[in-house]
Amino acid sequence: MLKKGSKLYSILTGSCPKCHEESMYLNENPYNLMEIYKMHENCSHCKTKYKIEPSFFYGAMYVSYAVGIAFAVAAFIISYIFFSSDLKTAFIVIIISQILLMPFTMRVSRNIWINFFIHYDKNKKTKKEL
Repeated sequence: MLKKGSKLYSILTGSCPKCHEESMYLNENPYNLMEIYKMHENCSHCKTKYKIEPSFFYGAMYVSYAVGIAFAVAAFIISYIFFSSDLKTAFIVIIISQILLMPFTMRVSRNIWINFFIHYDKNKKTKKEL
C-alpha cells in the first residue's frame, strides 16, 4: 500500500514527490514547531526544486482547510457516535484534536499541495548514475 511510486507514500512520509528518496524537510518531526516549515531548497537526489515559485505553498492553506475539516468530522464521529458523548463534549474533542493535529495537518497539506504539481518519475537519474 505505502510503497515508493505512489502519491500516498510521498504525502504521508514527506519525501520528494519526484524520486521519493529523501525528506523534503530539514527536520522530519512536524511537532518540532521551530522548524515546521523549514525545507530543503532542492532534493539532493534528483535536484527537484521544491518551491516552484515564490509563495508556492500559500495554496496549501486551502488543502489545510479540507484536511482540518476531515479531522474534525472524524473526531466528531468518534466522540459523538462511538462514545455516545453529548454535543458539548464532542465540540471540545474537536477543538483539542485540531490543536494536537495542527502540525501534522500543516505538513500533510504541504505534501498534498506539492504532489498536485510534481509527479513521481521512476526513470529519474540518480546522483550515482550521473
